[in-house]
Amino acid sequence: MGKYIIKRIAFMLVVLVVLSFIMFLIYNLVPNNRAYTDANNEIKTYKHGLTAEERETKFDELYLQYQRRYGTDTDNMVVRYLRWVGLYPLYDGSFNGLLQGNFGYSYEYRDNVINVVGEPMRNTIFINVFATLLALGITIPLGIFCAVKKNSKGDQAVQVVTIIGYSMPTFLISILFIWIFCSLLGILPPSGMKTPGSDYTGIKWFLDRMYYMILPLIVMTFSSLGGMTRYVRASMIEALSMDCIKTARAKGLREKVIIFSHAWRNALIPIVTLVVGWFLGIFGGSVVIEEMFGLNGMGKLMIDSLRKTDFDVVMFMQIFYVAMSLLGNLIIDIIYGLVDPRVRVNK
Repeated sequence: MGKYIIKRIAFMLVVLVVLSFIMFLIYNLVPNNRAYTDANNEIKTYKHGLTAEERETKFDELYLQYQRRYGTDTDNMVVRYLRWVGLYPLYDGSFNGLLQGNFGYSYEYRDNVINVVGEPMRNTIFINVFATLLALGITIPLGIFCAVKKNSKGDQAVQVVTIIGYSMPTFLISILFIWIFCSLLGILPPSGMKTPGSDYTGIKWFLDRMYYMILPLIVMTFSSLGGMTRYVRASMIEALSMDCIKTARAKGLREKVIIFSHAWRNALIPIVTLVVGWFLGIFGGSVVIEEMFGLNGMGKLMIDSLRKTDFDVVMFMQIFYVAMSLLGNLIIDIIYGLVDPRVRVNK
């Protein structure tokens, strides 16, 4: 197991380097020169005392200084990439890249990228953890019930409800639930993350935050019920039709033991991928949900940064998502070996 994990981590690092280099090239092809922008902004502060020729000379000096500071004083993309990562020295011999904790600077928010991403990530994790756990707590038992009671009235009713949630777009579900809970019943706020003007702390802060998160949580859970419930149902139906289940029933084992010990373990193999993907999606956020309910999350930040060409923020987020995806694949493979002894991950 240890050797397998080490090999996979080495492979992940290679993939991460290749993908990050490709993304670095793509964003460097976009006409967005950070050194030019900073030099131009600084030269504007010299309002008087410079002739046109002196201003041009001063601009060239500032432009070169900023290029050297950002490591863009060369057209060699490999060197610029290594400087961005922090593996190649800048003009003055110093290292100032990702490995040194320099994740970039956001011109839109006038702050370091790591500070800009901090609050949206906390908000996204906060709501998605609750939504994911709630959805799994409902969909897995519901899927097992539908598989065990296949073609019963309860199964048919659940299938109708889940197919509606699966087929409707998330924004339409959001509008429908806002109309029901905000307009008709008037019991939940339509948007926001806290009571305007409030400065709660401790348990009051948590309760106030959860009050505003109830409606987004309901929408996210309802939207995810259809796909996961039907997925669990299909996997359980296939597992219950296996010969080992028939043998277990012939031996007189209790139905609960057959369902939760034998059938469920076999059904877990295809479900693991989806469940782990859900948990990794906690960090990604939901653009539609965050836009509809005015939440400051990762999805909204990504779209806003793309619109405003705030590429340092975009690069950081995309590298983070790539790393999480690679880590997720490793976790899935390891869980496969734990769930099903027939799957060996140590070879």
